[in-house]
Amino acid sequence: MKKRVSILGATGSVGQQALDVVRSRGYGVDLLSANRDVAAMEVAAREFQPRIVAMADEAAAGELKVRLSDTDIRVYSGEDALIEAIHETNADTVINSILGGVGLRPTLATIDAGKRLALANKESLVIAGDIVMSRAKEKGVEIIPVDSEHSAIFQSLKSGKGSEIQSVILTASGGPFYGYSRERLAEVTLADTLAHPTWKMGKKITVDSATLMNKGFELIEAVHLFSLSPEQVRVTIHRESILHSAVEYIDNTVIGELSVPDMRMCVQYAVDYPERSHSQSKRLDLISLGSLTFAEPDMDAFPLLGLASRAISLGGAMPAVMNAADEVAVSAFLEGKIGFTDISDTVISAFERLSDYKDTRELDGILAADKEAREITEKLIKFGGK
Repeated sequence: MKKRVSILGATGSVGQQALDVVRSRGYGVDLLSANRDVAAMEVAAREFQPRIVAMADEAAAGELKVRLSDTDIRVYSGEDALIEAIHETNADTVINSILGGVGLRPTLATIDAGKRLALANKESLVIAGDIVMSRAKEKGVEIIPVDSEHSAIFQSLKSGKGSEIQSVILTASGGPFYGYSRERLAEVTLADTLAHPTWKMGKKITVDSATLMNKGFELIEAVHLFSLSPEQVRVTIHRESILHSAVEYIDNTVIGELSVPDMRMCVQYAVDYPERSHSQSKRLDLISLGSLTFAEPDMDAFPLLGLASRAISLGGAMPAVMNAADEVAVSAFLEGKIGFTDISDTVISAFERLSDYKDTRELDGILAADKEAREITEKLIKFGGK
């Protein structure tokens, strides 16, 4: 039978690559969602003919409904309607590629609906990893990671048992500023920051890659997905982005996944798992590549990576606090309100002011921490960090 998918965040970078996979593999599409990009959603809806499209922005949903009035596609409006659509979907797999903390509710809805979750929204696990993983276990729902690093770890774990893991090697490209000092980082521009050397991503993730915050999020994600301690996750700079991550077992064997950097392979693997199929991605030519390099990350120049490790070690709502502060700070940087190094300074300052949330475990408390972190971060930006 033809596999059916639903793609949340279909107009974003990962969502568009997921549509490439749908196109090449011939999957059926039941639901597409986006925030407000009406033009891109209309194009996708007409090509893939889903039963439902959902737009978080109500004005965008109204415009899209008019544009698709000559079709039988149902247009849902608002975040609550998206949750309803997830519960209604007849897809085998829901691909959650929504950006940011707003992806948490759709993650939980997918689990509650009993669908396989192909997870590209790392914030779901950063904000509420214990809750997400516990609910998935309770519902018997598979979570297959779509991030290239976690897909690599997931695949490498087929060579051993969880109890046999010594460490996980989480690779990082290092972003556009690898080797920069803290002083030099203070001079970089927005254009410099968005020029990632390897991956083509949305602006928010590209900035997070440049600060290494994205790798911090992935560290937290790995802890939850694979039941690890923070100390078992070793971040390693790997500029070529060929070894996407690896698992070191207790016999000192290291098993890793190597491929050209292409998220489409990760999406396809998540949908087809446990089977493998021919891919549209390029084959890896190690001879042409010649060499692979590895290095330690500079925790002084890029302090948000260390903050992430501290946040998951403290636990509770502290990862959610860090994520919320980062979303606000990165948005301010993209708007030209603060400089590059101000991002980490602001996030750390907000984090330190909300340390009492380390004992918060329930979802309502975590969401309250998220809200307060955003408010404090906005004030810090407005009043110059005071």
